[in-house]
Amino acid sequence: METTEIMLAAVMKDGLAIRHIQAPPPEVMLAAVKQRWDAIFHIKDPPLKVMLAAVRQNGYAIQFIQAPPFEVMLAAVREDGLAIEHIQKPPLAVTMAAVGQNGSAIRNIQEPPMAVMLAAVRQDGDAIFHIKAPPLAVMLAAVRENGYAIQFIQPPPLAVMMAAVKQRGDAIRHIQGPPLKVMLAAVRKDGLAIRHIQKPPLKAMLAAVKQRGDAIQYIKSPPRKVMMTAVRQNGDAIQFIKAPPFEVMLAAVKRNGNAIQHIKNQPLAVMLAAVKQNCWAIQHIQAPPLAVVTAAKEKRNE
Repeated sequence: METTEIMLAAVMKDGLAIRHIQAPPPEVMLAAVKQRWDAIFHIKDPPLKVMLAAVRQNGYAIQFIQAPPFEVMLAAVREDGLAIEHIQKPPLAVTMAAVGQNGSAIRNIQEPPMAVMLAAVRQDGDAIFHIKAPPLAVMLAAVRENGYAIQFIQPPPLAVMMAAVKQRGDAIRHIQGPPLKVMLAAVRKDGLAIRHIQKPPLKAMLAAVKQRGDAIQYIKSPPRKVMMTAVRQNGDAIQFIKAPPFEVMLAAVKRNGNAIQHIKNQPLAVMLAAVKQNCWAIQHIQAPPLAVVTAAKEKRNE
Protein backbone atom coordinates (compact mmCIF):
# COMPACT_ATOMS: atom_id res chain seq x y z
CA MET A 1 0.00 0.00 0.00
CA GLU A 2 1.38 3.44 -0.93
CA THR A 3 2.23 5.95 1.80
CA THR A 4 -0.55 8.38 0.79
CA GLU A 5 -3.10 5.59 0.92
CA ILE A 6 -1.95 4.70 4.43
CA MET A 7 -2.26 8.34 5.49
CA LEU A 8 -5.72 8.58 4.00
CA ALA A 9 -6.85 5.41 5.71
CA ALA A 10 -5.61 6.76 9.03
CA VAL A 11 -7.29 10.19 8.87
CA MET A 12 -10.50 8.76 7.45
CA LYS A 13 -10.63 6.59 10.55
CA ASP A 14 -9.71 9.46 12.87
CA GLY A 15 -9.11 12.96 11.54
CA LEU A 16 -6.91 13.83 14.50
CA ALA A 17 -4.43 11.23 13.33
CA ILE A 18 -3.07 13.96 11.06
CA ARG A 19 -1.08 15.31 14.00
CA HIS A 20 1.21 12.30 13.62
CA ILE A 21 1.84 12.90 9.91
CA GLN A 22 4.74 15.07 8.84
CA ALA A 23 3.99 17.33 5.87
CA PRO A 24 0.69 15.71 4.89
CA PRO A 25 -0.38 16.22 1.27
CA PRO A 26 -3.48 18.35 0.58
CA GLU A 27 -5.76 15.37 -0.06
CA VAL A 28 -4.88 13.96 3.37
CA MET A 29 -5.55 17.32 5.03
CA LEU A 30 -8.90 17.44 3.28
CA ALA A 31 -9.86 13.96 4.34
CA ALA A 32 -8.85 14.73 7.91
CA VAL A 33 -11.02 17.85 8.32
CA LYS A 34 -13.95 16.15 6.63
CA GLN A 35 -13.72 13.39 9.23
CA ARG A 36 -13.18 15.85 12.12
CA TRP A 37 -13.42 19.57 11.63
CA ASP A 38 -11.10 20.32 14.57
CA ALA A 39 -8.31 18.37 12.87
CA ILE A 40 -7.41 21.67 11.22
CA PHE A 41 -5.85 22.68 14.53
CA HIS A 42 -3.02 20.28 13.72
CA ILE A 43 -2.48 21.48 10.14
CA LYS A 44 0.11 24.16 9.51
CA ASP A 45 -0.71 26.66 6.80
CA PRO A 46 -3.79 24.80 5.46
CA PRO A 47 -4.73 25.55 1.84
CA LEU A 48 -7.93 27.50 1.17
CA LYS A 49 -9.78 24.36 0.14
CA VAL A 50 -8.98 22.71 3.47
CA MET A 51 -10.02 25.79 5.45
CA LEU A 52 -13.33 25.88 3.64
CA ALA A 53 -13.94 22.18 4.17
CA ALA A 54 -13.30 22.59 7.90
CA VAL A 55 -15.59 25.59 8.48
CA ARG A 56 -18.33 24.10 6.34
CA GLN A 57 -18.18 21.09 8.62
CA ASN A 58 -18.35 23.33 11.69
CA GLY A 59 -18.15 27.10 11.66
CA TYR A 60 -16.24 27.12 14.93
CA ALA A 61 -13.26 25.62 13.10
CA ILE A 62 -12.39 29.21 12.19
CA GLN A 63 -10.94 29.67 15.69
CA PHE A 64 -8.01 27.48 14.60
CA ILE A 65 -7.31 29.43 11.41
CA GLN A 66 -4.91 32.35 11.55
CA ALA A 67 -5.97 35.38 9.54
CA PRO A 68 -8.82 33.62 7.70
CA PRO A 69 -9.60 34.95 4.21
CA PHE A 70 -12.95 36.64 3.60
CA GLU A 71 -14.53 33.64 1.93
CA VAL A 72 -13.57 31.42 4.88
CA MET A 73 -15.14 33.89 7.32
CA LEU A 74 -18.27 33.91 5.21
CA ALA A 75 -18.47 30.13 4.99
CA ALA A 76 -17.95 29.81 8.75
CA VAL A 77 -20.79 32.13 9.77
CA ARG A 78 -23.10 30.67 7.16
CA GLU A 79 -22.61 27.31 8.86
CA ASP A 80 -23.00 28.80 12.35
CA GLY A 81 -23.57 32.50 12.87
CA LEU A 82 -22.22 32.35 16.41
CA ALA A 83 -18.80 31.50 15.01
CA ILE A 84 -18.38 35.24 14.44
CA GLU A 85 -17.12 35.49 18.02
CA HIS A 86 -13.82 34.08 16.72
CA ILE A 87 -13.46 36.63 13.93
CA GLN A 88 -11.73 39.92 14.68
CA LYS A 89 -13.09 42.97 12.92
CA PRO A 90 -15.45 41.06 10.60
CA PRO A 91 -16.50 42.88 7.42
CA LEU A 92 -20.13 44.01 7.11
CA ALA A 93 -20.98 41.19 4.71
CA VAL A 94 -19.78 38.66 7.27
CA THR A 95 -21.75 40.23 10.12
CA MET A 96 -24.86 40.27 7.93
CA ALA A 97 -24.39 36.61 7.06
CA ALA A 98 -23.83 35.75 10.72
CA VAL A 99 -27.04 37.33 12.00
CA GLY A 100 -28.89 36.03 8.99
CA GLN A 101 -27.97 32.52 10.09
CA ASN A 102 -28.53 33.15 13.81
CA GLY A 103 -29.93 36.43 15.06
CA SER A 104 -28.29 35.97 18.46
CA ALA A 105 -24.89 36.31 16.79
CA ILE A 106 -25.40 40.05 17.23
CA ARG A 107 -24.26 39.63 20.82
CA ASN A 108 -20.71 39.24 19.48
CA ILE A 109 -20.82 42.28 17.22
CA GLN A 110 -19.60 45.59 18.61
CA GLU A 111 -21.73 48.61 17.76
CA PRO A 112 -23.78 46.91 15.04
CA PRO A 113 -25.17 49.22 12.35
CA MET A 114 -28.91 49.47 11.72
CA ALA A 115 -28.84 46.99 8.83
CA VAL A 116 -27.26 44.34 11.06
CA MET A 117 -29.73 44.97 13.90
CA LEU A 118 -32.65 44.62 11.53
CA ALA A 119 -31.28 41.46 9.95
CA ALA A 120 -30.74 39.95 13.40
CA VAL A 121 -34.24 40.54 14.74
CA ARG A 122 -35.85 39.52 11.47
CA GLN A 123 -34.09 36.19 11.82
CA ASP A 124 -34.98 35.89 15.51
CA GLY A 125 -37.05 38.52 17.28
CA ASP A 126 -35.55 37.53 20.63
CA ALA A 127 -32.17 38.77 19.39
CA ILE A 128 -33.30 42.23 20.51
CA PHE A 129 -32.30 41.10 23.99
CA HIS A 130 -28.68 41.63 22.91
CA ILE A 131 -29.21 45.10 21.47
CA LYS A 132 -28.71 48.11 23.71
CA ALA A 133 -31.17 50.96 23.18
CA PRO A 134 -32.68 49.58 19.94
CA PRO A 135 -34.26 52.12 17.56
CA LEU A 136 -38.03 51.97 16.99
CA ALA A 137 -37.62 50.28 13.60
CA VAL A 138 -35.66 47.47 15.23
CA MET A 139 -38.24 47.06 18.00
CA LEU A 140 -41.00 46.81 15.42
CA ALA A 141 -39.10 44.30 13.31
CA ALA A 142 -38.42 42.17 16.40
CA VAL A 143 -42.03 41.90 17.56
CA ARG A 144 -43.27 41.36 14.02
CA GLU A 145 -41.05 38.30 13.87
CA ASN A 146 -42.01 37.17 17.38
CA GLY A 147 -44.56 39.03 19.47
CA TYR A 148 -43.03 37.62 22.64
CA ALA A 149 -39.88 39.66 21.96
CA ILE A 150 -41.72 42.59 23.57
CA GLN A 151 -40.68 41.18 26.94
CA PHE A 152 -37.18 42.46 26.19
CA ILE A 153 -38.33 45.99 25.39
CA GLN A 154 -38.88 48.28 28.36
CA PRO A 155 -40.95 50.31 28.16
CA PRO A 156 -42.47 49.49 24.77
CA PRO A 157 -44.02 52.31 22.73
CA LEU A 158 -47.69 51.95 21.72
CA ALA A 159 -46.78 51.08 18.12
CA VAL A 160 -44.60 48.23 19.36
CA MET A 161 -47.33 46.92 21.67
CA MET A 162 -49.77 46.92 18.77
CA ALA A 163 -47.35 45.15 16.44
CA ALA A 164 -46.59 42.53 19.09
CA VAL A 165 -50.20 41.57 19.81
CA LYS A 166 -51.04 41.57 16.12
CA GLN A 167 -48.28 39.01 15.61
CA ARG A 168 -49.58 36.89 18.48
CA GLY A 169 -52.39 37.94 20.74
CA ASP A 170 -51.04 36.33 23.89
CA ALA A 171 -47.97 38.59 23.72
CA ILE A 172 -50.14 40.90 25.84
CA ARG A 173 -49.03 38.82 28.83
CA HIS A 174 -45.72 40.70 28.65
CA ILE A 175 -47.30 44.17 28.59
CA GLN A 176 -47.94 45.96 31.84
CA GLY A 177 -51.20 47.92 31.94
CA PRO A 178 -52.03 47.69 28.23
CA PRO A 179 -54.31 50.41 26.82
CA LEU A 180 -57.78 49.40 25.56
CA LYS A 181 -56.60 49.66 21.96
CA VAL A 182 -53.93 47.03 22.63
CA MET A 183 -56.36 44.77 24.51
CA LEU A 184 -58.76 44.85 21.57
CA ALA A 185 -56.03 44.11 19.04
CA ALA A 186 -54.82 41.19 21.17
CA VAL A 187 -58.18 39.48 21.62
CA ARG A 188 -59.15 40.06 18.00
CA LYS A 189 -56.02 38.13 17.05
CA ASP A 190 -56.62 35.45 19.69
CA GLY A 191 -59.68 35.53 21.90
CA LEU A 192 -57.96 33.37 24.50
CA ALA A 193 -55.52 36.22 25.13
CA ILE A 194 -58.17 37.67 27.44
CA ARG A 195 -56.90 35.36 30.17
CA HIS A 196 -53.84 37.63 30.41
CA ILE A 197 -55.89 40.80 30.92
CA GLN A 198 -56.73 41.85 34.44
CA LYS A 199 -60.31 43.08 34.79
CA PRO A 200 -61.01 43.37 31.06
CA PRO A 201 -63.57 46.01 30.05
CA LEU A 202 -66.81 45.00 28.30
CA LYS A 203 -65.46 45.90 24.86
CA ALA A 204 -62.52 43.53 25.32
CA MET A 205 -64.77 40.73 26.58
CA LEU A 206 -67.06 41.09 23.58
CA ALA A 207 -64.18 41.19 21.11
CA ALA A 208 -62.65 38.09 22.70
CA VAL A 209 -65.78 35.94 22.51
CA LYS A 210 -66.50 37.15 18.99
CA GLN A 211 -63.14 35.78 17.97
CA ARG A 212 -63.50 32.60 20.03
CA GLY A 213 -66.64 31.76 21.92
CA ASP A 214 -64.77 29.52 24.34
CA ALA A 215 -62.74 32.52 25.52
CA ILE A 216 -65.64 33.07 27.93
CA GLN A 217 -64.08 30.46 30.21
CA TYR A 218 -61.50 33.09 31.19
CA ILE A 219 -64.05 35.80 31.94
CA LYS A 220 -65.24 36.02 35.51
CA SER A 221 -68.96 36.72 35.88
CA PRO A 222 -69.56 37.61 32.21
CA PRO A 223 -72.48 39.95 31.49
CA ARG A 224 -75.47 38.49 29.59
CA LYS A 225 -74.44 40.29 26.41
CA VAL A 226 -71.07 38.53 26.51
CA MET A 227 -72.74 35.16 27.13
CA MET A 228 -75.01 35.65 24.15
CA THR A 229 -72.15 36.69 21.90
CA ALA A 230 -70.08 33.69 22.99
CA VAL A 231 -72.73 31.04 22.33
CA ARG A 232 -73.69 32.61 19.02
CA GLN A 233 -70.08 32.23 17.96
CA ASN A 234 -69.75 28.73 19.41
CA GLY A 235 -72.72 26.95 20.92
CA ASP A 236 -70.47 24.70 22.98
CA ALA A 237 -69.23 27.76 24.84
CA ILE A 238 -72.29 27.31 27.09
CA GLN A 239 -70.35 24.63 28.98
CA PHE A 240 -68.28 27.44 30.52
CA ILE A 241 -71.31 29.42 31.72
CA LYS A 242 -72.67 28.71 35.16
CA ALA A 243 -76.46 28.74 35.40
CA PRO A 244 -77.03 30.16 31.91
CA PRO A 245 -80.27 32.16 31.45
CA PHE A 246 -82.97 30.71 29.19
CA GLU A 247 -82.18 33.00 26.27
CA VAL A 248 -78.51 31.95 26.39
CA MET A 249 -79.47 28.28 26.34
CA LEU A 250 -81.73 28.92 23.37
CA ALA A 251 -79.06 30.82 21.45
CA ALA A 252 -76.52 28.08 22.12
CA VAL A 253 -78.64 25.23 20.74
CA LYS A 254 -79.76 27.31 17.78
CA ARG A 255 -76.07 27.66 16.92
CA ASN A 256 -75.31 24.00 17.63
CA GLY A 257 -78.01 21.57 18.64
CA ASN A 258 -75.52 19.24 20.28
CA ALA A 259 -74.66 22.00 22.76
CA ILE A 260 -77.68 20.79 24.72
CA GLN A 261 -75.43 18.14 26.21
CA HIS A 262 -73.93 20.90 28.35
CA ILE A 263 -77.28 22.07 29.70
CA LYS A 264 -78.83 20.68 32.84
CA ASN A 265 -82.55 21.02 33.46
CA GLN A 266 -83.34 21.49 29.78
CA PRO A 267 -86.54 23.46 29.14
CA LEU A 268 -88.89 22.11 26.46
CA ALA A 269 -88.33 25.08 24.16
CA VAL A 270 -84.57 24.47 24.32
CA MET A 271 -85.01 20.76 23.53
CA LEU A 272 -87.18 21.60 20.54
CA ALA A 273 -84.72 24.22 19.25
CA ALA A 274 -81.84 21.75 19.63
CA VAL A 275 -83.41 18.94 17.59
CA LYS A 276 -84.65 21.39 14.98
CA GLN A 277 -81.06 22.50 14.50
CA ASN A 278 -79.69 18.95 14.56
CA CYS A 279 -81.97 15.93 14.83
CA TRP A 280 -79.20 13.89 16.41
CA ALA A 281 -79.11 16.23 19.39
CA ILE A 282 -81.93 14.08 20.79
CA GLN A 283 -79.30 11.61 21.99
CA HIS A 284 -78.32 14.19 24.61
CA ILE A 285 -81.84 14.52 25.99
CA GLN A 286 -82.97 12.20 28.76
CA ALA A 287 -86.50 10.88 28.25
CA PRO A 288 -87.46 13.37 25.51
CA PRO A 289 -91.14 14.35 25.40
CA LEU A 290 -93.24 13.26 22.40
CA ALA A 291 -93.14 16.74 20.88
CA VAL A 292 -89.33 16.61 20.86
CA VAL A 293 -89.24 13.12 19.34
CA THR A 294 -91.67 14.26 16.64
CA ALA A 295 -89.61 17.39 15.90
CA ALA A 296 -86.42 15.30 15.62
CA LYS A 297 -88.07 12.89 13.18
CA GLU A 298 -89.38 15.76 11.06
CA LYS A 299 -85.90 17.27 10.92
CA ARG A 300 -84.42 13.90 9.95
CA ASN A 301 -86.92 13.52 7.12
CA GLU A 302 -86.26 16.93 5.61
